[in-house]
Amino acid sequence: MAGAPTNSTLLRLPQRCCFDVARKMRPLTDDETKVLFEKLTKYIGRNIIHLIDRPDEPYCFRLQKDRVYYVSEDIMRKATAVGRHSLISLGVCFGKFTKTGKFRLHITALPYLAQYALYKVWVKANGEMPFLYGNHVVKAHIGRVTEDTPEHQGVVIYNMADVPLGFGVSARSTVDMRKVDPTGIVVFHQADNGEYLREEDALF
Repeated sequence: MAGAPTNSTLLRLPQRCCFDVARKMRPLTDDETKVLFEKLTKYIGRNIIHLIDRPDEPYCFRLQKDRVYYVSEDIMRKATAVGRHSLISLGVCFGKFTKTGKFRLHITALPYLAQYALYKVWVKANGEMPFLYGNHVVKAHIGRVTEDTPEHQGVVIYNMADVPLGFGVSARSTVDMRKVDPTGIVVFHQADNGEYLREEDALF
């Protein structure tokens, strides 16, 4: 094909183009790591060690702009060969830092939170859609709850078939949940699978 670049031509292109991604995506600072781990610990506790010390291959957290990605070191090395404008995403986006330095978990982190969650809430069939539209969980929609769940604890929300729907923060302890009215809020909504449609452009 006339005008198509040859391999030798590509090799002469500035290396800066190929390695832009590696420079843009950097390791987290100590302060950023502390904020991230504090947020994750709220949901998975000491199970956070399973994200860091994996038996299959080394993984790491990397920051690109304000977003934190969880990615294997092997994929990180391969990504250096991708141009900055061609790379859409790398690994799994766990969330983003706000302008005030706080960390907000994204729904894309749900598979890992669900795998290692300490506290869980199951909602009945009539509670699935309200939650997936971004609403808090009320007592009437609760199927069951992990015993001894404390107040203001990170929890993962499941349907009665054990399918993870999202996550939130307990508004009351397990004991106090039993005392509230059916319309009383028991879990504050944080993220749900419906965001893949509602907030598609903002997730990645």
